[in-house]
Amino acid sequence: MIYSKACEYAIRALTYLARTADGQPAQAQEIARGEHMPLPVLGKILQELVRKGILDSRRGPGGGFRLARRAELITLRDVVAAMDGLDHFHTCAAGLEMCGDEAPCPLHDSWKVIRAQILRDLEITTVAQMAQAVLRKKERARRASRRH
Repeated sequence: MIYSKACEYAIRALTYLARTADGQPAQAQEIARGEHMPLPVLGKILQELVRKGILDSRRGPGGGFRLARRAELITLRDVVAAMDGLDHFHTCAAGLEMCGDEAPCPLHDSWKVIRAQILRDLEITTVAQMAQAVLRKKERARRASRRH
């Protein structure tokens, strides 16, 4: 995976929240349990997503975390930028300092194409689409378990 574990957990948590009924808030414990993630790590990730404006949070009864805007308006690029930043998409794939169009490393040209495609995919893929994909997978798994 080209993302940190924290970024992966953020995507999974946001996907979970996108699947909640009518945008109701969810507690961190509920998300951690539903997505099989360690609660202490998830708590820090959720707070970072609040600071970056991707999530809203409310304390007290009826509180919890929910998406700050509709899932259709949150792209995976937003999430990756919030959690990992995008700098690694603009550096040499081999880690060389002086790599560039004028003095490319052997990976430069192929990485440039791959990087551009990944960034495009992140820009057009939304949390809502991720949630729909998870729902489809769960439905397929349910049907397959009934057949056996």
